[in-house]
Amino acid sequence: MTGTLFSFGHGYTARALSRRLAAKGWRIVGTTRDAAEKDAIRAAGAKPLVWPGEAPDLDGVTHLLISTAPTAKGDPVLAALRDEIAARAGQFDWVGYLSTTAVYGDHQGGWVDETTPATPTAERGRWRLQAEQDWAAIPGLPLHIYRLAGIYGPGRGPFSKLKKGGLRRIIKPGQVFSRIHVEDIAQVLEASMRRPDPGAIYNVCDDEPVPPQDVIGYAAQLQGLPLPPAVDFDTADLTPMARSFYNENKRVRNDRIKTDLGVTLKYPNYRVGLEALHADQTLKGS
Repeated sequence: MTGTLFSFGHGYTARALSRRLAAKGWRIVGTTRDAAEKDAIRAAGAKPLVWPGEAPDLDGVTHLLISTAPTAKGDPVLAALRDEIAARAGQFDWVGYLSTTAVYGDHQGGWVDETTPATPTAERGRWRLQAEQDWAAIPGLPLHIYRLAGIYGPGRGPFSKLKKGGLRRIIKPGQVFSRIHVEDIAQVLEASMRRPDPGAIYNVCDDEPVPPQDVIGYAAQLQGLPLPPAVDFDTADLTPMARSFYNENKRVRNDRIKTDLGVTLKYPNYRVGLEALHADQTLKGS
């Protein structure tokens, strides 16, 4: 399967997908707000487009990916292009919207799945849920929603922070987070593109929600570094944004990406993922 993918907000996750697709002959266009990112987008196999600025050309586009962040004013792509996208709804074979598990809000450590009502508590979760609903309101659009857990992968992990020092283990009893390796997001998206199911919602996370201090501790162990100091959440000096993440506590189920899309996660838990990142860094001598 090949086609033409237009990607709004061609950042870390979208580039992981475009590297997979470009190797199979896809034509890919990815937008960025920063012209300095154009070389990185090209390196990921996509043609860069500075937007807002240059006009997006959707002629011949078969697949549409949206990973731009919404604001209080709504989704920026819809704000600029809703009428055109709505008029072209029948043109697309697949449309993917990258959302977040923050739309579920706080469940005090309980499990959630795609049938759990979305009750976001944080501002970012409310904005994402509104964006989901605004995209879903376009008649005939083959929309698929992906609720992503915390993303890590090459260049995004605890190793560099550990080496620099100053990293702490924030302890809040009972707190867990779900996470996902960027390459597993990419394979989920590709699998969905092969099996379109308009209206589907998928949680994209690994199999093992864990306390954040466990991840940092394991990364330190892999690097042979001392365990970073433990700091009580209640007394920790955190930014309002960082503190808000700890106000939501849930375990996210990922059964649907396996049963509906046939995905086998390459990195089913943080240990496997960190071991691979550490081995790659060791190989590169970094």
